[in-house]
Amino acid sequence: MSSNPNEKVAQSDQSSINDTDGTQWRRFAAAVLGFAAVLLFARVGARALWASEFRWGEIAREMLISHNFFWPTINGKVYYDKPLGSYWLIVASTWLTGSMNEAAARIPSAIAGLLAVIFVIVIGRRLYDLRTGTIAGIVLATSFSFVFWARSASADVETIAGELAAIALFLRYEKSPRHSWVVALWLVMAITSLTKGLLGFVLPLVVLGSYSCVADGWSAVRTHALHGSIATRVRWIIDRFAWFFNWWTVVAIVLASIVYYAPFAISHAQTGSSKGLYMVYRENVERFFEPFDHRGPIYLYTYAIFALMAPWSAFLPAALMQMHGRLRLDPDHARSDRLVLAFFWSTFIFFSLSGSRRNYYLLPILPAAALMVSRLLTQPRETLFEWPRRLMTIGYLIIAVMAVLSAVALLPPHSFLPSPWDQLPDAPDRLIFALCWVSSLAAIGWALRKLTPTRMMFSCAVIAYLIMIYFFVFAMPAGDAWRGEKEFAQQVRSLTAGRPSELAFFTNQGPAFYLALSEPVPEYERVVDLSSAVAEGKVRWIVIRRRDIDRLKLMPVAVVASEPVYPWDQKEHKLNRMVLVEVRSSDPARLGS
Repeated sequence: MSSNPNEKVAQSDQSSINDTDGTQWRRFAAAVLGFAAVLLFARVGARALWASEFRWGEIAREMLISHNFFWPTINGKVYYDKPLGSYWLIVASTWLTGSMNEAAARIPSAIAGLLAVIFVIVIGRRLYDLRTGTIAGIVLATSFSFVFWARSASADVETIAGELAAIALFLRYEKSPRHSWVVALWLVMAITSLTKGLLGFVLPLVVLGSYSCVADGWSAVRTHALHGSIATRVRWIIDRFAWFFNWWTVVAIVLASIVYYAPFAISHAQTGSSKGLYMVYRENVERFFEPFDHRGPIYLYTYAIFALMAPWSAFLPAALMQMHGRLRLDPDHARSDRLVLAFFWSTFIFFSLSGSRRNYYLLPILPAAALMVSRLLTQPRETLFEWPRRLMTIGYLIIAVMAVLSAVALLPPHSFLPSPWDQLPDAPDRLIFALCWVSSLAAIGWALRKLTPTRMMFSCAVIAYLIMIYFFVFAMPAGDAWRGEKEFAQQVRSLTAGRPSELAFFTNQGPAFYLALSEPVPEYERVVDLSSAVAEGKVRWIVIRRRDIDRLKLMPVAVVASEPVYPWDQKEHKLNRMVLVEVRSSDPARLGS
């Protein structure tokens, strides 16, 4: 084996020439998209909505009822925390499903997920070759958190898809920076920003701005930005940012501003309220600099990324070390590597600097990490530096060991878990899990025969895909048997049938989506107001959290329905379960039957 790094890189480049963009890889890319579509869309509506999904589902449902698509509400109350675009996509998806249901709420995210995989393949091909892009598509499509959010009603993956579209467009026309394509770039960012917020503008500009600075390396930055006359430095900056400093950008910003502002303007004209723009400021600017919630530690993302990208995150340390090391030895791909690194680090730093931090906020870093890992796994083992090679092997062995140990899911929980977790139900569809596990063992055995990057990649792809298929397509829908929101709503509908106007919510918005009522349910935050409504005969049934029942101790109420509580539920979860209480009265006319 040659000890000369330059010879290793040359050998790697010669090896990568062989059919990296040929028919075989085009077919493989098509197969990856097919498998990704199955993973993202299969049984996407099979489980009930959960947590934040209710917001997207309920707002879209109420838009369809009111026919007011410019005023988002939950139970009749305005909820303008996000722009309108993501809700409109859910409304549009009802044309496919025929009604407002779980599948309709999630289809836009699934489509965005598939588009994101396509764009990362396109970007990988433009930066390197189709082989690298295709493997990056595999990595992204089988990263746990990407699949999770692509199968959820939210706007996070839509933001990722829009950001990748902007980057792909930039790379397509990078050598012609002062042309009309800049208008399309800004319009893509404007449309993306209409889904979750100003991140649609900020993230592409942060990535492209960082790359424009360092595209020729830090030595060029030091030479041109820190030395010479002011005029020389300014000319260098303008030249590096030619895609921004041109007359087309003026036109683009004007058009993008019109596109972005139009829904808010129409909303204001219809309602007289500018709450939408205020919420954009609150959620995007105020939350970044002066957060009012979600205050995670500044180092949160240094470990969160490993959970977000599992199982491929096991290769991330090796990929980072290898890509940083290659910059000095691989001039042909140095600019491409710098873009990927700028994508990764600028995103990481941007979210770390934000005062508001949650694990999933970092999701936009996954495409960059996928490209980085793909770049590692497409290189012959002998061309890798010593430590990246060792870390890559260790990473794969960690994945293999975890896959082997996952067989514990086949055992009954009482045989290995402490109380109260020992009362958990058995894993669902254990035969399917056993087939996935045996197939994973076969892939591991094949890779261990010769631990090359290619074999590690294919083996990990098989393991990741089978785990995701089992977990998302079979296990999670089966887990609905142990969730009670939907069943509870059906009980409430049955008990209040014919008299839904006498239903009220106390300190919560209840199961509004699954109640599917045509009119909002009165909400009360104070006991005195609720007592007055009860005394006036306006309220007979109350949806309330278990934790708040004692606040009604002066009222003659009885629990008539509740979300189920299980032995393994934590105390906080038990107290947070919803119950339906009925106001008892001696007046037969009020009680009806």
